[in-house]
Amino acid sequence: MYYQLIQSPAGLILAAADDDALLALKFINPPADAIDYGWSEAPNHPILNKTKQQLMSYFAGKLNKFKLPIRFKGSNFQQAVWQELLKIPFGQLSNYQEIAHQVGRPKAVRAVGTAIGRNPIEIIVPCHRVIASNGSLGGYAPGPTYKKALLALEDHQF
Repeated sequence: MYYQLIQSPAGLILAAADDDALLALKFINPPADAIDYGWSEAPNHPILNKTKQQLMSYFAGKLNKFKLPIRFKGSNFQQAVWQELLKIPFGQLSNYQEIAHQVGRPKAVRAVGTAIGRNPIEIIVPCHRVIASNGSLGGYAPGPTYKKALLALEDHQF
């Protein structure tokens, strides 16, 4: 597994990939987290370089749909939830209840929330676009500051 640390306007991001696909994209603090996994830093990795380029375009307001090879590692349910997240367009919002219905488990709202919280590819798999049914911000694994920043970038204020 290879990684790069990407300094973005929203904070430090860890991007990790193998030879074929992006596997993880996480806001991190401190940067030593990557070393703890035993991953190799790869400043010239093509997938990681493309990830960085697209992230910078996203943060500059010039990109609203990522085109990167990604691969999920998780349970079938988690992967179904993450696939639904990919369907939420830039600038749009969804909620946990809607996602539960879309994966065919309308009563599994909490399980959907747990799966969203374990999303391994933040930003690109837009879990930040999921809010609570009552219109409130809802949770976000990296914290509400990051979620608010990403939503503001997409013209949503909370």
